[in-house]
Amino acid sequence: MKRGSRTGGGGFTLLELMIALAIAAIVTAFALPGYRMQIARGHRADAIAALYRAAQFVDSAAPDTGTLPAGLDQAPLSGAAVYRLSVSRGEEDGGYVIDARPLETGPMRDDPCGVFRLDATGARTNEPASHAPAPTSGECWRDR
Repeated sequence: MKRGSRTGGGGFTLLELMIALAIAAIVTAFALPGYRMQIARGHRADAIAALYRAAQFVDSAAPDTGTLPAGLDQAPLSGAAVYRLSVSRGEEDGGYVIDARPLETGPMRDDPCGVFRLDATGARTNEPASHAPAPTSGECWRDR
């Protein structure tokens, strides 16, 4: 047998394993914030789509309807709710305001966009979370 030759398995050395773990940690450190941002964008898009669906329902429903049916009262439509929708009647004839409020125990509870609001005129606003600076409407609604 030659001196210094490997015998047996083809395993990794401790140094190789440590280098692989360090590379994985660096990739994770850069990828995780971007992943979380994409998830938040998806939740916001679900809330906006739910607001528009609810507005279509309220526009076509009888004037005395002040509640949303099951399914239209949450975002996303199926699965665990992230936002809860509610309708408030405005002072004008046919006026209304629909809010999509993040659940207190949900993943968007600390989102700077806070509550999404759509009224009968199509005005889109946000009521920011109490601890966050007020974002511009374009940041939260993304031109939807």
